[in-house]
Amino acid sequence: MPLVSIIMPTYNCGRFIKDSIDSVLAQTYTNWELLIVDDCSTDNTESIVRAYKDTRIHYFRNEKNEGAALTRNRALREAKGRYIAFLDSDDLWIPEKLERQIAHMKQKGYAFTYHEYIEMDESSNPLGILVSGKKHVRPFDMYSCCWPGCLTVMYDAQRVGLIQIPDIHKNNDSAMWLQVIRKSDCYLLPETLAKYRRRTGSITPTSIWKKIGWHYILFRQGAGMNPIASAFWMCMNIIGNSYKKIFYVKRYNETI
Repeated sequence: MPLVSIIMPTYNCGRFIKDSIDSVLAQTYTNWELLIVDDCSTDNTESIVRAYKDTRIHYFRNEKNEGAALTRNRALREAKGRYIAFLDSDDLWIPEKLERQIAHMKQKGYAFTYHEYIEMDESSNPLGILVSGKKHVRPFDMYSCCWPGCLTVMYDAQRVGLIQIPDIHKNNDSAMWLQVIRKSDCYLLPETLAKYRRRTGSITPTSIWKKIGWHYILFRQGAGMNPIASAFWMCMNIIGNSYKKIFYVKRYNETI
């Protein structure tokens, strides 16, 4: 049972973080460490986390507000696990998530995987949306579209190495996958193992022009590309993300 390091950056998520932590504690796979890095929350996040006495939970607090990218970087530097997984402090895993994903990776010899997830609202009510993805994601695919949801990713740190990303305000999870995909292709586990919370006031931009601009920054600053290459992959992302929404984001009626 190799150790899994779970990366959880947080900022003012006192409303949700207890449920997120509880979904980790409920895992059938028990050899994990949860690395919570608090980006100077001003709510009750710290008191909620410190109330847990499980020695597998490690709490760190930034000295100043640094943003999600640098906060994730700190957690990744603290990680000691063979496998790295990600769970934001408002999302949820189902109990078998770690067990099923690790078994899948070991059986197939994969170093980089993701899985399906459903969406819920701020009150944890399902929105009837299931997000899947391509079975085999190669570098071109990942540059064209961010296929994995952050809460679904797991990679083998022994084969991938330490990931550190530039300080970009949005799409910093995509910047991570652009680094990991250089070391290993990514493979889908076609099982619904997590719940993503859609929130009002999210840092995800709503304007189409803002989304386009942040995709340019992803490649220009996040991946260090020149302006022409950044503009090219920005356009490819518009096409790729539209393709994903049409073919891999589905409505469902049954209970998941």
